[in-house]
Amino acid sequence: MTTGGAALPAGAWREGRARVGDATLHYVEAGAGPLVLLLHGFPDSPHTWRFQLPALAAAGHRVVAPFLRGYGASSRPDDVASYRLDALADDVAGLVTALGAATAAAVVGHDWGGSVAWRLAAREPRLVERLVVVNSPHPRTLLRALRSPRQQRRSWYMLFFQLPRIPEWLLGAHHLAAVHRSIRAEVRRPGAFTDADWAWQRAALEPPGALRAAIDYYRAAARGMLAGRRDARAGGPVTVPTLVLWGDRDHFLLPELAERQAACATRVTVRRFPQAGHWVHWDAADDVTAVLLAWLRTA
Repeated sequence: MTTGGAALPAGAWREGRARVGDATLHYVEAGAGPLVLLLHGFPDSPHTWRFQLPALAAAGHRVVAPFLRGYGASSRPDDVASYRLDALADDVAGLVTALGAATAAAVVGHDWGGSVAWRLAAREPRLVERLVVVNSPHPRTLLRALRSPRQQRRSWYMLFFQLPRIPEWLLGAHHLAAVHRSIRAEVRRPGAFTDADWAWQRAALEPPGALRAAIDYYRAAARGMLAGRRDARAGGPVTVPTLVLWGDRDHFLLPELAERQAACATRVTVRRFPQAGHWVHWDAADDVTAVLLAWLRTA
């Protein structure tokens, strides 16, 4: 697995599959020791953690990065309801159990992976030793923020994704070029996102039905909000130690959302990166890795 400037040494990584309830998750892993899960967002894959995964493994952790439901070679159900936040959290809970961790896992999530991590920590705190969310507000915080016209303008694509079939047809017809341009415009550090990196991301969305499944995350979330389901509100406060990492130059999320997590977690630390964007773990890769390692050492 060659990972854009942070290649894992040959033989130091493994691939696996785990049956988790009604789904199978494909994952990559490296290292041995206490379990750390790295959860990607949209439109992404485990490759998003190319700068962190090798360092965490080298520091003595068993690092597992799954393709979330719908992506890559993981299961891809056809119905929108299968991509509800509860279903996604159930997958990750099942993965912790399937991996046979001796203790609870440290769970790190970016974007949609962060939403899943928030939900898992609220529902199954026994499975989460430490929580790290990267530019991913608690779902309840985001729901409130969406009442603001400022956040609505940043989240326009969420509304677009509610259209049936048109988003996947339009994006697929142009080979995801609009997605590629959006990511390139957002990444702040030169060299942090290369053509090779894009090839990895695109590959996770190219299997038949994968792009539709990734967009169905947004459709399922909107339907949950409209129906007033509890999973759309993501439950009560998170009680496990929580670290929020936030790139302030995120074009998709208001910067003040970083500080609003205190209402959703009882033990939360916020670390902001003023010059980083939505993919803060690329823009400030070395700093984010150092913060993660220090956070995990305090466990």
